[in-house]
Amino acid sequence: MASIIESGWTYLITNFSDFQLACLGSFLLHESVFFLSGLPFIYLERAGWLNKYKIQMKNNTNEAQNKCITRLLLYHFCVNLPVMIASYPVFRFMGMRSSLPLPSWKVMSTQIIFYFIVEDFIFYWGHRILHTKWLYKHVHSVHHEYATPFGLTSEYAHPAEILFLGFATIFGPAITGPHLITLWLWMVVRVLETVEAHCGYHFPWSPSNFLPLYGGSDFHDYHHRLIYTKSGNYSSTFVYMDRLFGTDSGYRKLKALKSEEEAMFKEN
Repeated sequence: MASIIESGWTYLITNFSDFQLACLGSFLLHESVFFLSGLPFIYLERAGWLNKYKIQMKNNTNEAQNKCITRLLLYHFCVNLPVMIASYPVFRFMGMRSSLPLPSWKVMSTQIIFYFIVEDFIFYWGHRILHTKWLYKHVHSVHHEYATPFGLTSEYAHPAEILFLGFATIFGPAITGPHLITLWLWMVVRVLETVEAHCGYHFPWSPSNFLPLYGGSDFHDYHHRLIYTKSGNYSSTFVYMDRLFGTDSGYRKLKALKSEEEAMFKEN
């Protein structure tokens, strides 16, 4: 397996420059993973399939979904791509490389765990700040246009928010100067996580059923349903910050109440 990856990587670095791989390659990878993982949830909602796993019974209109896709393409090409190009010199200065040898799985996994810790901390405070009255009204309310989220709404946001919270995602890699393949792996994992958190479905195989302190779709869906000043659940991937500061208390009370109701139903 390692030799196959190395052969593929050799082909990439032989035929494309570092700039092309780091900027255009990263952009194409992001778009592919994001839309391939997010689009199926639109079709699930439209077809009514797997509705027993849907968190909210309300559906988005086709027009609302199409609006989301159109805006996303605009934001990605006009905000995300320029940011990737502009940040390339910073990553290069901090030591990012694409050459062989590839980093070991131990190095990559250690760095990605560090990125999750850093991202969760920065995202929590940035997200919580965005829920203050002025910033919510003028910036963050764009993301909350969809009270019933679906996968693609994960990146539907005001351009200022894309830059503001996007900083949380790139800060860890920016200060460690990882190998490009590590940066790509982090991007893939992070995109899949945020799409899952916004998908609107809670499946038996959802990661939150198996990973301690993982937020996931049920946790974040609660955040979208409530009024901005009282929502809580500000965390990105893992929920330790909400737990530490008590901003998930409403959610935990609701979960406890549902558990009691389910227990009483089983007894009867």
